[in-house]
Amino acid sequence: MGSRFIPLNMLPLGSFGIVRDLTAPGIVRRRMLDLGLIGDTKVEAVAKSPSGDPTAYQIRGAVIALRSEEASQIIVEMIC
Repeated sequence: MGSRFIPLNMLPLGSFGIVRDLTAPGIVRRRMLDLGLIGDTKVEAVAKSPSGDPTAYQIRGAVIALRSEEASQIIVEMIC
């Protein structure tokens, strides 16, 4: 059984992941780093908007909403 690396936007609600990579370029990458999305950060998918986008994530004690396009540029390793 290997580790599961997926884009953050594919993380099921109620599940946790550990940030392993950011594929976003430039200013978007800087914004993600400023939000605390650095390596080894634990992230939980907590809620989706009624339309399904954006999704709210618990990151370092704060709840942050990210659109699917942004979240797809964050690679996480799923954990139990």
